[in-house]
Amino acid sequence: MAPNLNCRMYEQKFPEMDTPVMIQIKSINPGTCAYVSLLEYDDMEAMLSFTELSRRRIRSIASLVRIGRVEPVMVLHVDPDKGFVNLSKRRISQDDATACLERYNKSKHVHSILRHVAETMDVHLEELYVHVGWPLYRKYGHAFEAFKLIVSDPDSVLSSLTLEVIKVVPAISDEVKQALVENIQRRVMPQAVKVRAEVEIKCFELDGFFTLSPVKMSLVGPPLYVLNTQTLNKEQGIEVLNKAISACTEEIERHKGKVSVKTAPRAVIERDEKLLADDLSEINLDNDEVLSSDLDSEEEEDT
Repeated sequence: MAPNLNCRMYEQKFPEMDTPVMIQIKSINPGTCAYVSLLEYDDMEAMLSFTELSRRRIRSIASLVRIGRVEPVMVLHVDPDKGFVNLSKRRISQDDATACLERYNKSKHVHSILRHVAETMDVHLEELYVHVGWPLYRKYGHAFEAFKLIVSDPDSVLSSLTLEVIKVVPAISDEVKQALVENIQRRVMPQAVKVRAEVEIKCFELDGFFTLSPVKMSLVGPPLYVLNTQTLNKEQGIEVLNKAISACTEEIERHKGKVSVKTAPRAVIERDEKLLADDLSEINLDNDEVLSSDLDSEEEEDT
């Protein structure tokens, strides 16, 4: 008998109220609502009332709901006994929509890998979710985060998965484990993590400038410096920057200077990169204005 390759992505059978979900519009009931599929819950049917489409006055229903459209919405009401799920489009914020889309893309990647393994190894997809997918969701927040670790160190992640009844029995066979690891390593690329720390360095000795020169850091604006590194292992990156700060502190204090950590080493996200770029732009703009002001003053003195 062929394996069942249909299964929801998450352990809960129904989404929770006030959480965002990804949907695809399947049909429209003129004047009342649209019927949609919950893409993360094995295409479970749900209802999107026209009164929950927009906060603004609706001029055209067709502009807001179109069959086949995929988008994030908010869960308004859930009745597990009757299997009803009511949704709202007007109550979802931009931040919730963005987070939902990011989560769905990760979940879709995980689902695709597990489904392919289930198909090739002739096992039910739900069985893989029960023994692999959902335990990884519980432990790592999202199974995709565990998959990224499996790329470089599969045993550290998969060896902890055991059957609930007898703890010494592996959750999956060696054959299924090998197929899973091969699929993950082929389809999940390791991502480099940026790690950054911010420090203030002050040295008022005559040779203070030469003391700072050998230190490879980015100058934000005296006395603030930024240390950066890129690594596949976040913990190792943080450890490296901590050692760099310690070595820097030892050298600066030897010249009667001072180092104070403004922001401890941490993994940074795209928003942090943008904030730093904005800060550097402001500093450069201020420096340009000061330089322009100095040049204007010199010209006035010459005249």
